[in-house]
Amino acid sequence: MQQVASAVLYIGLVLLALWIIRAFLPAVGWACVIAIALWPVLRKIEDHSWFTGRTTLIAIILTVAIALLVVLPVAIGIGQASHEAHDLLVWFKSVQENGIAMPDIVQRLPFGSQQVAAWWQANLAQPLRESPAMKGLHGEAVVTFGRHFGARAVRILVVFGFMLVTLFVIFQAGPRLSGALLKGAQRAFGSNGAQLLERMAAAVRGTVAGLVVVGIGEGALLGVAYGLAGVPHAALLGFVTAVAAMLPFCAPIVFCAAALWLFVQGMVAWAIGLAVFGFVVVFIAEHFVRPVIIGNSTRLPFLLVLFGILGGAETFGLLGLFIGPALMTVLMVLWKDWVQ
Repeated sequence: MQQVASAVLYIGLVLLALWIIRAFLPAVGWACVIAIALWPVLRKIEDHSWFTGRTTLIAIILTVAIALLVVLPVAIGIGQASHEAHDLLVWFKSVQENGIAMPDIVQRLPFGSQQVAAWWQANLAQPLRESPAMKGLHGEAVVTFGRHFGARAVRILVVFGFMLVTLFVIFQAGPRLSGALLKGAQRAFGSNGAQLLERMAAAVRGTVAGLVVVGIGEGALLGVAYGLAGVPHAALLGFVTAVAAMLPFCAPIVFCAAALWLFVQGMVAWAIGLAVFGFVVVFIAEHFVRPVIIGNSTRLPFLLVLFGILGGAETFGLLGLFIGPALMTVLMVLWKDWVQ
């Protein structure tokens, strides 16, 4: 009875502690994912003679590198947007007064041209301040949207800051932390528990590798396609595509927007070619390349990898992209232990 009471007390205290820090769990989760992915790099750096015993310096270098990897692209994107802000403001004032002229390509559509032309004339061809399509964009709605967007941005910055602090602490702990985790898992669940923890870490590393490698590949291929098609800022757009491609099925949003721009400019063949090429690249990457990379590192079947990525993202958000395959690894290990 004392053992049962102690177990209940420990579980209750753990749940209470998790409830207290529930607002910081996303930051801790992201820090753990990044630390697991970079753990082999950390061990290689520690093995170098120059960094022996300098765990704090190693932690600072890796944490600053992660911060710059996120901050620099965002800063570049904001800087590029600021250069375009003046022209965009002038264009917006012009369409408010004069509306948006209907492109000639609408009249040459194979079907639906009359319906599209009628809608365009009713909503966009006239001054936008009087257009029915703009009635919902009144001042109060814009202010409310700006307030929600600002609160969301502040929350993301706070989570990012706490993630960096947590990541620094994890890197500074180094091998002591990994050894303590393995020892705790082995003491609680036996040797199988330690092996299961290692398999879960391998699943997270494989998922990170699959998402990043495939995302960079898609961004590079589509960046070249943007340049050939004549899309402006092809390099920046390719980078945005690479970031979007790290999330399942998000890359089509970017290259479809680029194809739509080409279509509006009258370059129909380039627009269709870019859209078709983009969907082919995404289909091959999402259904074959990414599951193979993740499955080879975790020894998971293709279907479990796919279900783990999509189901994890739907259940836990972006963090679920890494939690899902790890849980599928646990399921696979438990199944093998059961049938043996």
